[in-house]
Amino acid sequence: MSSFLYYALPAMGGYTLLSLFFLRWPRLLHVPWNTAFRCQLAAHRGGSGERLENTMEALENSMAQRSDLFELDCQLTQDGQDLPLYREELEVYFSPGQFARGSDRKMVRLEDVFQRFPQTPMSVEVKVEDDKLINKIATMVKHFGRSEITIWASEKNSIMKKCHAANPEMPTSFTVTRVIWLLLMYYGGLLPFFSISERFLLCFLPTIINRTYFPFSCPAVNRLAAALTKKLIMRKSLIRHLEERGIQVVFWCLNEESDFEVAYGLGATGVMTDYPTALRHYLDNHPQEPNQNSSDR
Repeated sequence: MSSFLYYALPAMGGYTLLSLFFLRWPRLLHVPWNTAFRCQLAAHRGGSGERLENTMEALENSMAQRSDLFELDCQLTQDGQDLPLYREELEVYFSPGQFARGSDRKMVRLEDVFQRFPQTPMSVEVKVEDDKLINKIATMVKHFGRSEITIWASEKNSIMKKCHAANPEMPTSFTVTRVIWLLLMYYGGLLPFFSISERFLLCFLPTIINRTYFPFSCPAVNRLAAALTKKLIMRKSLIRHLEERGIQVVFWCLNEESDFEVAYGLGATGVMTDYPTALRHYLDNHPQEPNQNSSDR
């Protein structure tokens, strides 16, 4: 036993020091991604706290606030097909008890958004494993020549694999499975030694659980989830490592200034919000230093 410890302890010590070293300076092993845009201000559903979500009016309002990214639940329809109108007011999902109103009640179609905002980065989340839907999105992105500024997003690994196959030029974000892998690699000290294909980590901020975000019906479970994910995810060294590798970290969906403070204080690239005007005001008064990546991959 003593002989084993004689060799094992120095080996473990050397591995730990090497892991910590490359966690802090990952560019010695990896060339960072150089994405076509950086996202400090992302408008959730086009800014669903200020106008009716996913409407052209909401997008125009968000553009006035110099949003870097639109996150949309757009509709793909057959030509000439009419879509139902929104109700006159909608509750803001991440601000319970708050309602948005607007004169525009028409749901936007993805092709209409691409035409109206050809240079605006967007995140397209695919929630169902529908090959026809995925291929239509991929074809449309290629048609409008915006593969570099349109993000594939999905919670499921199986869906993301099909999305990437349909248009591999589009940057991808982490799925739930890949986030678990990321955390296992980070806490196991292996993260610096593995390549990462994703360019975006679009992640909830743990401090909003059981306050503005209620993923479970039981309050006790939500409190447990908040405490656990806070310890696991809110690590400056992890976020700094991802940033150094050109992977942008965007926390959602934050609607209060105290949450903006926490997210940017952790070193996040940006924040996704229902209230782009409030976030623009915060950024104008608290300018963030960008982490510039000059290398290409």
